Amino acid sequence: MVMQMDERVNDQPRGKEKKTSGSSCVAEEDRNKPTYCVTDVPPWYLCIFLAIQHYLTAFGGIISIPLILAEGLCLQHDSLTQSLLINTIFFVSGLCTLLQVTFGVRLPILQGGTFALLTPAMAMLSMPEWKCPAWTQNASLVNTSSPVFIEVWQTRMRTLQGSIMVASLLQILVGFSGLIGFLMRFIGPLTIAPTVSLIGLSLYDSAGVKLGSHWGISAMTTVLIILFSQYLRLIPIPVPAYSKAKKLHISKFYIFQIMPILLGIVVSWLVCYLLTIYDVLPSDPAQYGHLARTDVKGNVVNEAPWFTFPYPARGVWGMPTVSLAGVFGIMAGIICSMAESVGDYHACAKLSGAPPPPKHAISRGIGVEGLGCLLAGAFGTGNGTTSFSENVAALGITKVGSRMVILLSGVIMLLMGMLGKIGAIFATIPTPVLGGMFLIMFGVITAAGISNLQSTDMNSSRNIFVFGFSMFSALVIPNWIMKNPDFFKTGVKEVDQVINILLTTHMFVGGFLGFFLDNTVPGTKRERGLLAWDKVHVEDSCSTLGTEEVYDLPFGITSRLSTQSWVRYVPFCPRKGHRTQDGSEDNNVLQGRGSEQLPNGTGIISEFKL
Repeated sequence: MVMQMDERVNDQPRGKEKKTSGSSCVAEEDRNKPTYCVTDVPPWYLCIFLAIQHYLTAFGGIISIPLILAEGLCLQHDSLTQSLLINTIFFVSGLCTLLQVTFGVRLPILQGGTFALLTPAMAMLSMPEWKCPAWTQNASLVNTSSPVFIEVWQTRMRTLQGSIMVASLLQILVGFSGLIGFLMRFIGPLTIAPTVSLIGLSLYDSAGVKLGSHWGISAMTTVLIILFSQYLRLIPIPVPAYSKAKKLHISKFYIFQIMPILLGIVVSWLVCYLLTIYDVLPSDPAQYGHLARTDVKGNVVNEAPWFTFPYPARGVWGMPTVSLAGVFGIMAGIICSMAESVGDYHACAKLSGAPPPPKHAISRGIGVEGLGCLLAGAFGTGNGTTSFSENVAALGITKVGSRMVILLSGVIMLLMGMLGKIGAIFATIPTPVLGGMFLIMFGVITAAGISNLQSTDMNSSRNIFVFGFSMFSALVIPNWIMKNPDFFKTGVKEVDQVINILLTTHMFVGGFLGFFLDNTVPGTKRERGLLAWDKVHVEDSCSTLGTEEVYDLPFGITSRLSTQSWVRYVPFCPRKGHRTQDGSEDNNVLQGRGSEQLPNGTGIISEFKL
C-alpha cells in the first residue's frame, strides 16, 4: 500500500537467522537475504496469496487515476463509463506487468497507471478549448446515452489517447537505444525532488472538492486509513491455517499492513450505505452531503456487463487524434517516470536478491515501459504505465522476491479487468470517501518527493536556493497562466497551446528549473547528493545472491543471440561472456534513486511511484 513504503524490512516476524562469521558483506547478506529469490518458485498457495497482496497494494494508486481523469473528461455523472475506464486500466496494467517481467527488466516489479502522466493530462484538459461545457457539471442535464454528451467526452479521450501514444515513442526510443544511461548523468535529487513533490501538490484542488462534499465522511476515511496503516500495521489477526507439518493451526495474518486503504474504503463505504438506507443523508442533490449517499450513481452495477474484454481504442472511443501541446506535456511526465523507474529497478534488485541491473536490462525495462504507455493509449485508459514503488516495498516486507508471484499478479489484474461488475462497484465509491483516500495518497506523494533530498547537503545555501526557487516558481507561474490564458499570443495556435500546457504543468516548471539550476550553478558531487547515490550501488553489491543471468531473455533467446556478432551493437540485448562487473561505470551512472541503506542493514523505499 502507499503507506507501506517506509516500512522496515524486518517489521514482520522472521525465522531464526543463520549464525554467520567473517566479513561484513556476509553478515549483510544474511540480514537481507530474501526467502525466495527472483528465479525461485514458492509453493502455489503462497504464490496466490502474495499475488493477491500485490494486487491490493497497487489498488489504491491504480483506481485513483480514472476517477480523477473523469473530471477532465466531463464524466463526473457517467458512472458506467467510469467503470469501463477502471476495467481497462486494470487490464492494461496486468498486460504490461506480464511484458515487463517476461521480456523487460525481468525483475519482480509490477506495472500500473502513473500520476506523472495524469498531471499534464489534466493540464491539457483544463485549456479553454477543452474545458467541459457547464451543462455537463449538472447531473440533471446529463443524458449519458445522448450523442451530444458522448461526443463531448470521446473527443477529449481521443485527443488524450493520441497524445499519449505519440509521446510514448520518446520512451521507447530512449529505452531501446540505450540513451537512458546518458540522460541519467544529468538528473539528480534536486531535479527529482521538486518534480515528484509537485505532482502531489498540483492535485490539491481535486482532493479538496471531493473532501468538501462531506467533511465528516472524508475525515472518517482518512482517520481509518491512518489507523490501519500506521497504528495497527504490526498487530496480527489470528486465522486458521493448515500445513502438512503443523496440521490445523492458528496463523498470524497482518491484514492492516497488507490492505489499509482497501479496509478504510470498505468501512467508510459501509457507513455511507447505512446512512443512505436510513435516510440520514439528504436525498436532495442541492443539499450538502448528498454525494455521500451510495445510491447517487444509480443503477451502474446492474447496467454493467458481467464480462467485458478491453480492446484497442479505435473500436471503443474512435480513431485517436493528436494534440501537439498534449504530446509535449505528456513527454515531460514520461521523462519524470523514466528517472524514477531506474531507481525502482535497483531497489527491486536489492530486495529480491538479484545483482544490480546491467545496462541492457535497464534499457530493455525502460523500452518495455514505453511500449506499455503505447498500449495504454491504444486501449483507451487515458494514462500510461510505470513501475510501482509500493510493490517494491512489499518485496522487502514479505521477503519473497520471486518474479513468478508478480507474473501471477499480472494475470489477476487481467482477470479483474475483464469482470465488468468489479469496475462498476469501484465506480460507485461515494465522493467523500475518495476525498479521504486522496488526502492520504497525494500527501504521501508530496513527502516522498521531498525525501529524495536526504542524500543532498541541505545545509548548503546553493541547494536551498535551487529547491526553494524551483518549488515556489512551479506554484506561482502555472497559477498565473491559468488565470491569464490569453497572455501568450505568438500568432501560431499550436505554439500557444504548447507554451500554455507546459507552463501550467507544475511538475514540468519545477523539474525544468531544478534540472537547469542543478547542472549550471557550481556545486560538488557530494553537495548535490550524487556521491551518496553512488555509495548505495557499492553497498548493494554486498547483498547480491545471484548472477546477471537473472536478466537474460527467456525461452533461450539469449543463448541463440549470443552466437550472432551483431548483438554487441544492440543496447538492450544481453551477451554471454560479456557480463558487466559490479561497481562498473555503467551501473554507477544508472544506480538506484529510490532506495537507501539503514544502519541495521535493512532496506527501505524512499519514494512513492507515480
